[in-house]
Amino acid sequence: MKKTIAGKEVDVNEEGYLTNMSEWNEQIAAEIAAEEGVGTLTDAHNKVLQYLRQQQAAGVALTIRGVGKSGVVTIKELYDLFPGGPLKKSSKIAGIPKPVGCI
Repeated sequence: MKKTIAGKEVDVNEEGYLTNMSEWNEQIAAEIAAEEGVGTLTDAHNKVLQYLRQQQAAGVALTIRGVGKSGVVTIKELYDLFPGGPLKKSSKIAGIPKPVGCI
């Protein structure tokens, strides 16, 4: 289905996740972050988002533990940056599919 985010029409699934990674940009990320209650994206947020996008492009299955071991961010920092479902929210903001392990 189509949704307009940051003035751009994009394809999303029923949960609001982008279905085409190439439609993502930083303005879309900022608007989704606001919708998800994350607030203004900082450099720390953006490092996580870029890491998630790189891992997704490489076909790596994403887990909170894996992100915590990445050296990009600790598990505690991930929860602080993306409260209330860190991997689910960060994946949505990063414009990638919801990780399989997320409910």
